[in-house]
Amino acid sequence: MQQRRIGDQHVSAIGLGAMPLSTKEPRPSREEAIGVVHAALDAGVTLVDTADAYSRDEAEFGHNETLVAEALASYGPGADGVLVATKGGHTRAGTSWGLDGSPDYLRRACEASLRRLGVEAIGLYQYHRPDPATPWEDSMGALRELADDGLVRTVGVSNADIAQIDAARAIIGDAFVSVQNQFSPGWRHSADELAHCAAHGLAFIPWSPFGGVGAAGSLDTSAPAFAEVAAELGVSVYQVTVAWHLAQADVVVPIPGASRAASIQDSAAAADLRLTREQLARLTTP
Repeated sequence: MQQRRIGDQHVSAIGLGAMPLSTKEPRPSREEAIGVVHAALDAGVTLVDTADAYSRDEAEFGHNETLVAEALASYGPGADGVLVATKGGHTRAGTSWGLDGSPDYLRRACEASLRRLGVEAIGLYQYHRPDPATPWEDSMGALRELADDGLVRTVGVSNADIAQIDAARAIIGDAFVSVQNQFSPGWRHSADELAHCAAHGLAFIPWSPFGGVGAAGSLDTSAPAFAEVAAELGVSVYQVTVAWHLAQADVVVPIPGASRAASIQDSAAAADLRLTREQLARLTTP
């Protein structure tokens, strides 16, 4: 699989979004979920995205991290080069989602993630979402301290705007390597942030990359050209969507979610799909 860069590490151009393994209903069994991670690695995926808050509810907080750690450990030496990207800053109260970006909480969350993942340092630690109750600069300072103390190797932010990205760059320094925002054919509001990341050499990791893709595998009326191009190429609309993401800039690393092995295998195949200029032009117009 073609490679892309997150900081000083090269990873597969397509990652695995592990969230559905813990949050989708019906949820796959533990054995099935581990099989999905193994199928991703078999396909050449070397980036797995998780978070401490990916769980059904508060009672099983950390479920996804524990699952990912088990899957990687059971895969064997072939998983040694996988970059695990996790997140902290979201809380759960029952089934509700809350926020806590305070420095004390982020350190406790990071330490708990370290234990669940079974590593000495987290490869990529991402601030999950801005907390209105905590100044952004305080949260970024906490991430800088985690990097300085060796608990994390690199740092990213999620759901951030350009001003927040620039503040993170200024405070965190060289350890700041990525931005994970929502971006998809049906949700292009982070296009400016993507371009900003490309200009500054930061990885842009679009979450929910299939936004706008219907259950039947065709994009809604906001982007009908995706289904048309898929039919022309004889591939799934999901592959066309991933290829479109990769064509946005060489800093883009999409992380399609999957709860079945076949899903991530199909997405991974998009690394070899080349869209023509004419097809990209059609896809660029929402």
